[in-house]
Amino acid sequence: MQAINVSIGFDRKLWAQDIAGSRAHASMLAAQGIISAEDRTAIDAGLVEIASEIEAGTFEFSDALEDIHTNVEVRLTERIGEAARRLHTARSRNDQVATDFRLFVRGAIDGIQAQVKDLMLALAERAAEHAGSVMPGFTHLQTAQPVTFGHHLLAYVEMLARDAGRLEDARHRLNECPLGAAALAGTSFPIDRFATAATLGFDRPTANSLDSVSDRDFALEFLSALSIMAMHLSRFAEEIVIWCSSPYRLISLSDAFTTGSSIMPQKRNPDAAELARAKTGRIFGSLIGLLTVMKGLPMAYAKDMQEDKEPVFDAIEAISLCLAATAGMTRDMKADTARMAALAGSGFSTATDLADWLVRVLKMPFRDAHHVTGRIVRLAEERGIDISELELAEMQGVEPRITQEIFGVLTVEASVASRTSFGGTAPANVAKAAALWLEKLK
Repeated sequence: MQAINVSIGFDRKLWAQDIAGSRAHASMLAAQGIISAEDRTAIDAGLVEIASEIEAGTFEFSDALEDIHTNVEVRLTERIGEAARRLHTARSRNDQVATDFRLFVRGAIDGIQAQVKDLMLALAERAAEHAGSVMPGFTHLQTAQPVTFGHHLLAYVEMLARDAGRLEDARHRLNECPLGAAALAGTSFPIDRFATAATLGFDRPTANSLDSVSDRDFALEFLSALSIMAMHLSRFAEEIVIWCSSPYRLISLSDAFTTGSSIMPQKRNPDAAELARAKTGRIFGSLIGLLTVMKGLPMAYAKDMQEDKEPVFDAIEAISLCLAATAGMTRDMKADTARMAALAGSGFSTATDLADWLVRVLKMPFRDAHHVTGRIVRLAEERGIDISELELAEMQGVEPRITQEIFGVLTVEASVASRTSFGGTAPANVAKAAALWLEKLK
């Protein structure tokens, strides 16, 4: 029973939040005349001393005392005597842990947001550096149209901005204080829940005592936001792996973010990217695990909820490590711009520019232009050359109205320069977008 019931092995992480909540609760009880000012002073001083013990590593956590709340309370009683026994007036471990956990998740969001901002800054800086570096753009992992490396990197800045927004939304919704809901029904003592909420930095107290102790939506929403973010980081990690691979060789990473092979001395493996990609599974698992814990629980508190903390703790550790590794790789990677430019022109990547020219200059309906371009591409394929290497007469054999002007739009540089629509890959667009992000992030 002790082995399955005890939680101090992991909920000790909540010690700072537990002590902060207890200090706020004691201050409120004294202000409301529920405990004496002397008891409040003794409780506050004792809690400060316990915090110092934990920080110094001298506090002895006991499995026999089950959880962080009881460990702190028993130690407080040892220190100050009977006054400590008054601290639990008008509260329960149910509202206490709900408050502690909200405080912990709120702090985690703030820390992760700082890491997200740092990664966005790293990406925006590299995007500004490579606003005009042409690379192949892919759909279905097949060469599609030329883009710039800066444009590609800014796509991840946009993704991360949405991730940051989801975390901010989650923080706003969780920032209500359950303290004072007691076990499930509230309390008969004349407490001031608005005071404790304000002391702990919450916007307001929670509105329903049953919901207060049984809600873990804040943890689920947090894990959901982390899961989407982890998916974004995994997509970028996958691209880093591909870009580093021998067939592509678009970028390289230094020894700081790669490892060697135990048998093949020539290898430089992008292990940091591969591990960031893999840890996504752990974060997804944390979300699914907690959803499964919560799905069958009636009101109000059930011991099942003890299983809420470990997945959240694990997900925080994993996402923090992935964010740090990804920011490091972003700053470390070296782009082979010559290789990028060479591959950008492969696979008839400027075929769309040919079709657009037929529409724009010859006023041809796009579906007809698409058909004509397809015939010209097949002609180039048969000869084993790019469409830009065809003779004018060969193109005119397909469409007589094509002129020498067509060759001015068939280079990758001309292709990307022409994509000036809002959000397009034109270097001027990319430079402007990168500058805006850098201004916002700095």
